Amino acid sequence: MTEYTDTELMISRAAQELQDGDTTLVGVGIPNLACNLAKRTHAPDLELIYESGTIDSNPSKLPLSIGDPVLATGARSIVPMIQGFGYYLQSGRIDVGFLGGAQIDRHGNINSTVIGDYDDPNVRLPGSGGACEIASNTDRTIIITPHSSRRFPDEVDFVTSPGYVGGRDNREQLGLRGGPEAVITDKAVMRFDDGGELYVESLHPGVTRDVVQNATGWELQFGSDLVETVPPTEQELDLIRNELDPDGVYTE
Repeated sequence: MTEYTDTELMISRAAQELQDGDTTLVGVGIPNLACNLAKRTHAPDLELIYESGTIDSNPSKLPLSIGDPVLATGARSIVPMIQGFGYYLQSGRIDVGFLGGAQIDRHGNINSTVIGDYDDPNVRLPGSGGACEIASNTDRTIIITPHSSRRFPDEVDFVTSPGYVGGRDNREQLGLRGGPEAVITDKAVMRFDDGGELYVESLHPGVTRDVVQNATGWELQFGSDLVETVPPTEQELDLIRNELDPDGVYTE
């Protein structure tokens, strides 16, 4: 089988989270590649919505930002950003959102605001952008991030985008829609148990339990039917390398 990179594996697994007919709010980078890979394979009726306001986009090549004109070509409509968030996202019309962040904790809460104390932080990060709205209003969110203890502390320093907060009941009490569905890293695929806590569903080829545990800031649970992550297919690799990202902008 053709060798693949960690990034290509993450793209492949993220694409498999999408179902035909889903409406998804797409970002640039790995989420964009995953969505366009799904649309070209098992989910041809996937509807791509970008934060810039392009609805049901069909980009002919890799967009370099959410404002890239290639997103407008072939789109069903183009609306102001405020309408995209108000009419589509906040009204509950988006099935899937992709998120990342500097920190993710055991309940899927994401920090992209500060590292350290809020009033006197060690690092000040870009902030929410639309991430909090995506986390609060989509039916399910998929988190994609490298896996290290720095990124997976027991508790985030600041909750920018809510996951299951302190558990599934807490999210429901806050009146938030949906919730995080999966966390895909360069080491494993993780999901959430009935209480809203992360557990490992599959380990990537060559990765052990100890490797994942040592890169996580709390005692991680492993599924009773733990399996090895299915690697990307030859078709997926061909699409990623030759059609979606031929210059290796995000995959190299």
